[in-house]
Amino acid sequence: MVTMSDVAKAAGVSSMTVSNVLNNHPHVSEATRRRVTEAVDRLGYRMNLAARNLRSGTTGVIGLAVPDIDKPYCGQLAALVIAEAGRRGYRVAVEQTGASREGEAQALANSRLRMYDGLILATVELGDEDADALSADFPVVTLGERFSEADVDHVGMANFDGAREATLHLLERGCRRVAAIGGRTEGETGAATLRTGGYLAALDEAGVPREDALLVGCAFTTAAGAEAVRQLHADGVAFDGAMCLTDSVALGVLRGLADVGLAVPGDVLVTGFDDIPQAAYTVPSLTTVAPGHTEMVTAALEMLTERMGDKRGEREARNFTGPHRLVVRESTTR
Repeated sequence: MVTMSDVAKAAGVSSMTVSNVLNNHPHVSEATRRRVTEAVDRLGYRMNLAARNLRSGTTGVIGLAVPDIDKPYCGQLAALVIAEAGRRGYRVAVEQTGASREGEAQALANSRLRMYDGLILATVELGDEDADALSADFPVVTLGERFSEADVDHVGMANFDGAREATLHLLERGCRRVAAIGGRTEGETGAATLRTGGYLAALDEAGVPREDALLVGCAFTTAAGAEAVRQLHADGVAFDGAMCLTDSVALGVLRGLADVGLAVPGDVLVTGFDDIPQAAYTVPSLTTVAPGHTEMVTAALEMLTERMGDKRGEREARNFTGPHRLVVRESTTR
């Protein structure tokens, strides 16, 4: 096996110089750096990353735990985190929690065992009762709206304001019976509850009566969105607007409306939330709330890397809410 000493001998430098080159230390001449890298390539030397990690106490890896990797939003989030982490010199290990308390707790446990240098955790089920676990001595940034008491860095979306703006947009375009597809009111926290709250606030603001039949709970999947429309149609519940709590749901709503013979935007106007890449390419293209993905990921990585460098843990917990904007497309343009 080729050793660092072999590389040093081939390049005519010391082992310390080889180490400095491989670890990107700045005070190495370009000529020396070139001799060392050429020797590395010629000899086929590979760094012993496990040994280096043991010596340094770091892995160079950030964990990202998301509910379901096959959901478009989660895939988009993972791609953005990987790109931003790469710019900061880190690799990313992606875990799927299944939107379960057990899965989220396991991601925390993996971080506690130092499998990662830090963890970005998208929470669905963990809540304030788990505050002690989140306030442990390892770097964690949470994504979501489940915590009000935990002393942990947090990045969230403008869930209430974004849904309110989307609903007002439908009302301003003439809708008077707006269904909230995926809406729910139970519980005090969570993105779904906040987005439903924004929907209800917009109705109140516009003086439009609330109707329980138009608040349609469903899973945040495309299939569930389509089924919700079919069920509304079967129950004889008329609606001329659909404020969908996610883009995945909205894609299903577009399919469901086509299945029951209703045109978008001719008969029903539709909005989504998340601005996933597919939203611009549906037929019709989908009006949606863009929640500031890039800004949120940048903030999360900034918080996490600063926390990872704070060995004494003296930084106060911070909160960041991403900026949002309504992207108007064909699904609400008559």
